Amino acid sequence: MTAPFYVSPEQLMKDRADYARKGIARGRSVAVVKYADGVLFVAENPSRGLHKISEIYDRIGFAAVGRYNEFENLRIAGVRLADMRGYSYDRKDVTGRGLANAYAQTLGSIFSSGGEKPFEVELFVAELGEDPADDQIYRLTYDGSVADVETCGVMGGSSDKTEPELTSAYTPGLDLASAIRIAATSLGADVEPQRTISADDLEVAVLDRNRTQPRKFRRISAADVGDALA
Repeated sequence: MTAPFYVSPEQLMKDRADYARKGIARGRSVAVVKYADGVLFVAENPSRGLHKISEIYDRIGFAAVGRYNEFENLRIAGVRLADMRGYSYDRKDVTGRGLANAYAQTLGSIFSSGGEKPFEVELFVAELGEDPADDQIYRLTYDGSVADVETCGVMGGSSDKTEPELTSAYTPGLDLASAIRIAATSLGADVEPQRTISADDLEVAVLDRNRTQPRKFRRISAADVGDALA
């Protein structure tokens, strides 16, 4: 009887991390930006049916990169969790932090399990506060790690090139058009020379503090995105 092939735990985790990172890097990027009236999501996504950006609950938005079927399952699970918690307790008890913690536990369990491959996804979970200082953005990686995003960030694709472009262009108190413009410009900085992404190839949505409805999520039309880019 032959002895089973041994791989050290450190090497196993490294291989799983490399696998997940390579899968995520093949996708197009998503940017998140805090602006004067809320939180902006911008994704390079020519599809109008397969969304990378979605609403989870009244004041909570979700954006993802990587394998669509995997992050779509996570989105649906998040909606169900939020609905159940809001129905069982109070709508104010549904928070972005609670949702991010639930996603972190799921992703961490899958990553550390030896029985299935790690999820090839990264997520942004954002919650709109009553005031700009209360806005919260969390970035979750394939291994369940959670990080606060202070002002803006990029994930997926060549984020090592596009995120510095975004952070250098960011200034506090941006209006919506300016925020869309710097996000779209940064997403095109993944190659040299820098490319221009058309409005039709962008998926844009916001958590808008100025909306009178309890649900603060709204999508921005391609026409309005084009006006902002112009």
